[in-house]
Amino acid sequence: MSSNNQENRPLLTGPDPNPDLEQQGRSSSSHQSDQPKPDERRDENNGLTASGHHIDDAHQQTTNCETLIHLIKGNIGTGILAMPDGLKNSGLYTGTVLLPLIATICIHCMHMLVKCAHELKERLGIAGMDYAEVGYHAFSTGPAPLRRFANTARRVLNTFLTLTQLGFCCVYVVFIAANVKQVVDCQFPGNEIDIHGYMAILIIPLLGISMIRSLKVLAPFSLLSNVFLGLGLAITFHYLLTDIPSSYDRSEFKSWKQLPLFLGTSIYAFEGIGVVLPLERKMTNPHDFRGFNGVLNTGMVLVTCGYIAVGFFGYLKYGDAVHGSITLNLPPSDNLAQLVKVLMALAIYLTYSLMLYVPAEIMWPHLAPRFHSSKAKCLGEYAFRAFLVLITFILAAAIPNIGLFISLVGAVSSSTLAIIFPPIIELVTFWPRISRWNIAKCVVIFVFGAVCFITGTYASIQAVIEYFQHSDDPQPRFVC
Repeated sequence: MSSNNQENRPLLTGPDPNPDLEQQGRSSSSHQSDQPKPDERRDENNGLTASGHHIDDAHQQTTNCETLIHLIKGNIGTGILAMPDGLKNSGLYTGTVLLPLIATICIHCMHMLVKCAHELKERLGIAGMDYAEVGYHAFSTGPAPLRRFANTARRVLNTFLTLTQLGFCCVYVVFIAANVKQVVDCQFPGNEIDIHGYMAILIIPLLGISMIRSLKVLAPFSLLSNVFLGLGLAITFHYLLTDIPSSYDRSEFKSWKQLPLFLGTSIYAFEGIGVVLPLERKMTNPHDFRGFNGVLNTGMVLVTCGYIAVGFFGYLKYGDAVHGSITLNLPPSDNLAQLVKVLMALAIYLTYSLMLYVPAEIMWPHLAPRFHSSKAKCLGEYAFRAFLVLITFILAAAIPNIGLFISLVGAVSSSTLAIIFPPIIELVTFWPRISRWNIAKCVVIFVFGAVCFITGTYASIQAVIEYFQHSDDPQPRFVC
């Protein structure tokens, strides 16, 4: 081992509360690398899922270009459609300036997580770690007083990962119901079904797709979803770039009260940190993943440009009338616009089961031992999945507003996973041989994440309360 690596390695000094821990880690490394992780599940040559995003064939190495495509599709979803609503809460130019800054912080946090995973792999000889396991091993081999918090770190990370994925599912339910409602209302003007009614109608099809436990079956759904999403975005840009008004008609800065809502929406959109470790591990040339012009930076720059473009032109086009999903602003009398809403609703529907996959795989192993026979375990898992689906429907029905739900999920759970935990893990992993510059950097990023968490959560909850207070006010009638 080079002296430089020794120089950067933390000193494991002080009494170890579990002296056999490191030896157990080494002896079980081969076993652990073959076992499915809470955040990453394998299924006989059919791929894996990381943070709810399907990645094809788990046993096949990927080229740089293939990894770039996986990275982009793992970071683009309902968040990009909500960016105009985000800029509505920040102002046109304020949001456009802040988005690259937030993107830079989130991308750097991804690099921090990958860097810590490499260090821990070299230290313990354990390959194939997911996000929660990186946190666990960082604490278990870090400063002696913190080692007893290793299991707590893993549980907290898995908890927030579960909350994030369930939050995504709730957003998906509201998104599908809102888009389907607008299409149906335009075709049948006398229709009196409200958004809760459409959510109730969606229960059966979403329950059906959520019962699929094999990623091999879900893989074609993921591919079809990507096609629908790409077509929908392309057509959406056609409308956004037609008859663009002057930027002087839009607010440059909204208010400090609304700014945290923008932060929540932005962080929700950039919360793709769970895909970086499995993507790098599957590469033919993993060293190409990092670096200034590596796959990670290249992919995330493209994603950021897409977010800025949709957010800027979406808010510029529709102003304060923009909805939580830009698709809801497309002209309802235009058949092509209606097709976009159908394509987007189908794309999100086909992705719902993948989003539910991770929380089910994290929580079900803790419940499975209560069922003794194979039949009972199978029925129990189906019942548990159905329970998770109903939970997402109840929460979605409670806050049937896409923009508010996205801001709330982004502030509460996405900010924790994407910004708050990476600097903590880096400090613990490399302590005490970490430079003052890196300590200061980690503290600044942590404080920024904490501010986003506190202010975003407060502003989102306050906005939800105001939403309910005005829920009985007359709403503008939808006109086709």
